[in-house]
Amino acid sequence: MARTERNRLSPMLERFSRKVTEATGTSTAFIIALLVIVIWIATGPLFHFSDTWQLVINTGTTIVTFLMVFLIQRSQNKDALAIHLKLNEIVAALEGASNRLIDVEDLTEEEILTLHSHYRELVKMAKADLKLTQTHSIEEAAARHGIKYGTVRAKA
Repeated sequence: MARTERNRLSPMLERFSRKVTEATGTSTAFIIALLVIVIWIATGPLFHFSDTWQLVINTGTTIVTFLMVFLIQRSQNKDALAIHLKLNEIVAALEGASNRLIDVEDLTEEEILTLHSHYRELVKMAKADLKLTQTHSIEEAAARHGIKYGTVRAKA
């Protein structure tokens, strides 16, 4: 498929994906799905609960599930990206926030675990303080903690 075809197809798929995920997340969609199951069960005696009767519901639900997985994943990917962008904007704009956390989702799992352990240390230090909101970064917390307990000298 040519790149220009993909570029034209993408907005259409995005609109379709959004509409389908919005529609399938409603009470009406649930009731329709429930009615399909009830009708299928009610027709069981008519078809003598045959293998074909069972195959109809199995095939239908498999196809719907298969397609919905991709639609929901596309929608979640877009939502996650939007949330990351909003959080990045907050981190970038907030004075005292560590810019190292911008695009933290792109770090490796090992790097994220390292950051997590640093923040656990920050929590330990903050619990020793009377006011939890006094520290803004690990470095600042370590410096304040050191000054507080006399292991680091305050800057003049």
